[in-house]
Amino acid sequence: MSGRAANGLDSAERIFRLFLRKRGLRATPVRAAILQAILSRQDHFDADELFLDLRRQGLSVSRASIYRTLPLVIEAGLLNQIYSEDGRSLYESSYGREHHCHLRCLNCRRVIEFKSEEMDRLERELARRHGFKITAHQVEVYGLCPDCQGKSRD
Repeated sequence: MSGRAANGLDSAERIFRLFLRKRGLRATPVRAAILQAILSRQDHFDADELFLDLRRQGLSVSRASIYRTLPLVIEAGLLNQIYSEDGRSLYESSYGREHHCHLRCLNCRRVIEFKSEEMDRLERELARRHGFKITAHQVEVYGLCPDCQGKSRD
């Protein structure tokens, strides 16, 4: 891990420890391991994938610990829940990442990330026009990915 990446991870860990302390919660080794696993992922994942990652690393972490920790990491501003469907939620690390939007296939559930300066401009214009201070937003566009469009024609 480069010095820059290590510093980013250290900063995220500090943010999380401070968040926990303010809420009167302990910064346990299990919570730290879960946070590190979250921050090391560059893709979208669910709680079970996170559980398997931690187990592959030889860590004995329960699913319950993961499910209790995920909302804390979200509230600390280090993780986004990008959607929840049929009892399954997908997440992505938000720490140190540029804002982006999602295209989500309703058939295979594939999620494609995209950035759009036009959407950013529209957001700023809407906020200005309505005197609104935006603190966060999430854009998801639903449809069928190219692979699923091809399957629907067959």
